[in-house]
Amino acid sequence: MAKRDYYEILGVGKNAAADEIKKAYRQMAIKYHPDKNQGDKAAEEKFKEAAEAYEVLSNADKKAKYDRFGHQAMGAGGGQQGGMNMDDIFSQFGDVFGEGHPFESFFGGGGQRRGGGGQRRQKVGSNLRIKVKLTLQEIAAGVEKKLKVNKQIACITCNGNGAKDKSSFKTCGTCAGSGQVRKVTQTFLGQMATTASCPTCNGEGSIVTSNCNSCRGTGRIEGEEIITVNIPAGVADGMQLSMSGKGNAPERGGIPGDLIILIEEIEDPLLKRDGNNIIFDLYLNFADAALGTQVEIPTVSGKVKLKIDAGTQAGKILRLRGKGLPELNSGYHGDQLVQVNVWTPKKFSPEEKAILEKLKASENFNPKPDKNDSGFFDRMKEFFN
Repeated sequence: MAKRDYYEILGVGKNAAADEIKKAYRQMAIKYHPDKNQGDKAAEEKFKEAAEAYEVLSNADKKAKYDRFGHQAMGAGGGQQGGMNMDDIFSQFGDVFGEGHPFESFFGGGGQRRGGGGQRRQKVGSNLRIKVKLTLQEIAAGVEKKLKVNKQIACITCNGNGAKDKSSFKTCGTCAGSGQVRKVTQTFLGQMATTASCPTCNGEGSIVTSNCNSCRGTGRIEGEEIITVNIPAGVADGMQLSMSGKGNAPERGGIPGDLIILIEEIEDPLLKRDGNNIIFDLYLNFADAALGTQVEIPTVSGKVKLKIDAGTQAGKILRLRGKGLPELNSGYHGDQLVQVNVWTPKKFSPEEKAILEKLKASENFNPKPDKNDSGFFDRMKEFFN
């Protein structure tokens, strides 16, 4: 099923300012909020759809990629592509509603994710960003990369809880160990009971009385991990891939953040990328262009042989269909465009000069107009000069 346009979902134009996008999302989120539409699956899907649209359009980099590439770019890791769940939405977009709003306790949480059934929210670690450089050949075929990532990992000594031992935990007296406090708010929807993270224990339900000596109570230490990343064929420079749970560990337990992988394309010395097409400049000497020949040229999938017909003109473009780059998440392949350039030597021996003078006088070596070639005279003038 085709995805709806993000601007259409929020009801804003492509030139909408950040404040307008935020306001539109706020209205949509209030309208379809699960607490206002309990049991309504259609409203829940629209709530998620609006959050997905806002996630992209509220981020300048993601918005620019979406405007240029559409949903194709988002499938490479820019957006959640329908994979957002309530935990993601509630933890990411609390600032949209502001302090004191009736949905504050659901959208806030300071980097925490709430569990179902009123369970304690889980803390989420920060995201990590890393650049991966790829050649055109790797982009064409897709590639598996093993990356060594330095990051914050859960402390091995205390298993990430920050305590010296089991006896170092004390149940929080404010929330009685639940990690949450309940409050009743009068809203335009009526009286609404909500829960918020306990301010005393920061939602953990317990207080550490004696810190772990290894991590000094933070529950995490510096470490590294070798991560295998499968990069699909057809990615482009500037695209991002996201690996859930491969980022930094949060303090004193919780869910690690994500690893954001930024694609950086290595410039090829011979092949130039133009979207999904590849451009190659072929240089021929005059004799080969006139008499015809067979040459071997590079492509992103290896060398191929190409026949050059007799009388091939400088500037002619030969097309190798399907020899370009694949389109991301599609079976389509671009083409390789071979631009013919005729190389003219600057120095000649007396014998070579005599031969050229004789050829110059020949009828076959005088320019003839071609009604199908508007650049004929310009190229011939440049050739003989």
